Amino acid sequence: MMIPWLETDAPFPPTREALGPGTEAPGLLAASQGLSVKRLEQAYRRGIFPWFSPGQPVLWWSTDPRMVLPTAELKVSRSLRKTLRKFRDDPTCEIRVDHRCDVVIQACAQTEREGQSGTWIVDDIQNTYQAWHQRGAVHSFETWRNGQLVGGLYGVNLGRMFFGESMFAWETDASKIALAALVCFCLDNQIELIDCQQETRHLASMGARPWPRKQFEAHLGGVIDLPPPKNWSYHRSLWRYVLAE
Repeated sequence: MMIPWLETDAPFPPTREALGPGTEAPGLLAASQGLSVKRLEQAYRRGIFPWFSPGQPVLWWSTDPRMVLPTAELKVSRSLRKTLRKFRDDPTCEIRVDHRCDVVIQACAQTEREGQSGTWIVDDIQNTYQAWHQRGAVHSFETWRNGQLVGGLYGVNLGRMFFGESMFAWETDASKIALAALVCFCLDNQIELIDCQQETRHLASMGARPWPRKQFEAHLGGVIDLPPPKNWSYHRSLWRYVLAE
């Protein structure tokens, strides 16, 4: 199993050269030393993302198929719809965007995942994505109740594309509320697809499904250079996209 080692300014190889099905690491494309905002943007513009464990070099991935959530196809169960309506109508509950992105990233790093013994959101990931947040590309959608953060998610926006990274919940359904809020924001800003990277039952239950790499990259190529949303704020009227009266 051989993958290329990327020096600082080396370009990424074609994504078709990523390891395929039947290998030990399907989707693994390349490895490098260290992260930078510049390298991250180069990767995301091509649908490539980092995923590695403590003590490993930076591993770059282009999975095939790719798990995505078409924003117009969000599945809202009857129980979740009831939860969302209650949240919307409660004056002590609110969605905040980018209020405590640093805490959201840290909370995601500390959340235990099924089938994982550690976290891929290592210190280098946290520091670099926080730096990218300061430059306006990384955003957090946060679920707040009674002035306390109870759940949320963070991800990357380039053009009219949102790449979901991770989510956490300190209260039941708090991450689902944040995801529903993100979808509403995306629908209001003509963002048709959220990249989910990896397949999980949680995401599949809300409408995410696998796309072939070629289909994902074709969509990405059509939206990555469009103007990104200008106003990253959330108001209660956006719930209309998932809570039609």
